[in-house]
Amino acid sequence: MRPLLARFYATIARPSKLRPTLSLEHFVQRQRAIALYRDISRALKKIPPSPTRSEMHHFARTEFEQHRAVTDISHIRYLISTGRTQFDSMKRYVEQI
Repeated sequence: MRPLLARFYATIARPSKLRPTLSLEHFVQRQRAIALYRDISRALKKIPPSPTRSEMHHFARTEFEQHRAVTDISHIRYLISTGRTQFDSMKRYVEQI
C-alpha cells in the first residue's frame, strides 16, 4: 500500500502541465469571454436553420479561435467589448426575423 500512496503524493506535488495558473483578472476576463460565446450561441439557435445562421456561427467561432492566444488584459477587454457590440447589433437583426 505504501508504494501506491507514494505514487499518489508524487503526482500531487508535480506541477500541472496543462495550463499555467491564471491571474484573477485573466480568470474574470476568461469567464466574460465564455459568457459572450454562450450568449452568441443561444441567440443563433433562435434563427431557423439557414445559410445565414451557419455563416454567423462560423464567423463567431473563427473570431474566438483567432484570438485564443491573446494574453494582454487590455487587448482582451477590447476584444470582449467589440464582440459584445457586434453581438448586440446581430441580436437586433435576429429579433427582426
